[in-house]
Amino acid sequence: MKKNIAIVGAGFSGAVIANQLAQAGYTVDVFETRPHVAGNCHSERDADTGVMLHVYGPHIFHTDNERAWEFVNRYSEFKPYVNRVKAITNGKVFTLPINLLTINQFFNKTFRPAEAQAFLAELGDKSIENPTTFEEQALRFVGKDLYEAFFKTYTVKQWGLHPSELPASILKRLPVRFNYDDNYFNHKYQGMPADGYTALVDKILRVPGVTVHLSTPFDPALKGDYAHVFYSGPIDAWFKHAEGRLPYRTLDFEVFRDTGDYQGNAVINYCDNAEPYTRITEHKHFSPWETHEKTILYKEYSRQCEEKDIPYYPIRMARDKEQLERYINLAREETNVTFVGRLGTYRYLDMDVTINEALITADKFLESARESSAMPAFVVNPLG
Repeated sequence: MKKNIAIVGAGFSGAVIANQLAQAGYTVDVFETRPHVAGNCHSERDADTGVMLHVYGPHIFHTDNERAWEFVNRYSEFKPYVNRVKAITNGKVFTLPINLLTINQFFNKTFRPAEAQAFLAELGDKSIENPTTFEEQALRFVGKDLYEAFFKTYTVKQWGLHPSELPASILKRLPVRFNYDDNYFNHKYQGMPADGYTALVDKILRVPGVTVHLSTPFDPALKGDYAHVFYSGPIDAWFKHAEGRLPYRTLDFEVFRDTGDYQGNAVINYCDNAEPYTRITEHKHFSPWETHEKTILYKEYSRQCEEKDIPYYPIRMARDKEQLERYINLAREETNVTFVGRLGTYRYLDMDVTINEALITADKFLESARESSAMPAFVVNPLG
């Protein structure tokens, strides 16, 4: 019985599965097309400023999942970090997510929580009984003024689509608070790995039995050389885009350096058309326990992903559902291949969800192998 495993991709999905299977006695080859591990979470010290740079844009770890939190803390010290986002619209600065301070500042009021809640209820468009689009959801629950100031233009810049073309479910992930809590996330555990994400993923992979092959693509034709393949690349790429390319958004970064403190905060969103970028991130503020005289910033631009670009966000529009379903059917016909992670399942996944799903996938694989005394033909991972 062969016990050699191939894992395609050295991001969190691939690294966690490699870690778990190697500790269970398997020999694991990890193939990564980039010259580093950690995927889009890759971080490195900027040579000029000394700042820990989130190379592909900022990542903040936040979770309520005890298992994911315990797992990452085995391999890195996590420093406390709270993401407090600011937003510029119509020439003024506000706090996000929309909270009591945002509402009072925006409308020049001094509302108490119940008063603010009643006020927004009056502003909401009551003629929209069952919102189906992002725009309808916003108009129904926050009203025209807040929608146009914070959501409408920002959404067009971020997704390249008018909010009337996006599902209402997107806005449900953006809370409105009727207190002064400006913590962007509402999770029990929040923090940053003290030495960066790449160091964390590298330690996850440094277990006996794991060999990492950097700058090395994996040819699907080689799958027969392995008992099983876990694939975390784009699902459509595995099938050579036989059903066309699935649509993603990608990001471009305009990097600039300065001295001192440029904007006083890690993340500032630009919600109107006064600037073409969606936000500026100042990376020294993602490591507030460090001190740096210089600073490095990213101006972030979103656009449609093309063939040579790095895919960031799956768009998952209703019109793409049939195309995705065809790829899911192809995946289910594969033998000895499991599709995992953000790209392999074509879903937007936070890091903690990615890690937890990878742990569960490894559990199921090992359980199946034990029960059958042979390698399972296919471990089903939901492609929702």
